[in-house]
Amino acid sequence: MAPLAEAAVGRWTLDPDRSSITLQHTGFWGLAKIRGAFTRFSGEGAVLADGSAHGTLTVDAASVDTGITKRDAHLRTADFFDVANHASFVFTAIRVTPSGPASAEVTGELTVRGRTRPLSFTAQAAEASENAVTLTAEVDIARGDFGMTANPLGLMKALTTLTIATRFIRVGP
Repeated sequence: MAPLAEAAVGRWTLDPDRSSITLQHTGFWGLAKIRGAFTRFSGEGAVLADGSAHGTLTVDAASVDTGITKRDAHLRTADFFDVANHASFVFTAIRVTPSGPASAEVTGELTVRGRTRPLSFTAQAAEASENAVTLTAEVDIARGDFGMTANPLGLMKALTTLTIATRFIRVGP
């Protein structure tokens, strides 16, 4: 694999067919793991001459799929994602900087349910070339930071883990 810093300067777009966004949440007083995925998302960005990058990742909140229709419908309500009023989650990567041959420091803002919070994490490069980059990361999100405070019977832990694998392809200078 080529070093991450060798990604070509230019415009990049997310390849949704080779990307994934999954979630895991501990429920039932820590006894069960709830897993799911978002099935619709898009993204774009740019690599600058100094090797840094910036971009956005937009997730269709209604595309959540945990394999249980009733739970998915509840996640779309005002108790959680409130898709009637907030159709998307948006992560704006203000700065992505290579921090080693196969990693990058990502600094940005996550907007969920109309609330924007800073978010920083380290991403690993699973693939890096002049025309394609795949970054993976695990990010813990405190749902309460975004107004998702519903917790019937105290069944849910505060953090949700997102596992993100985003493949970007170069589309132009």
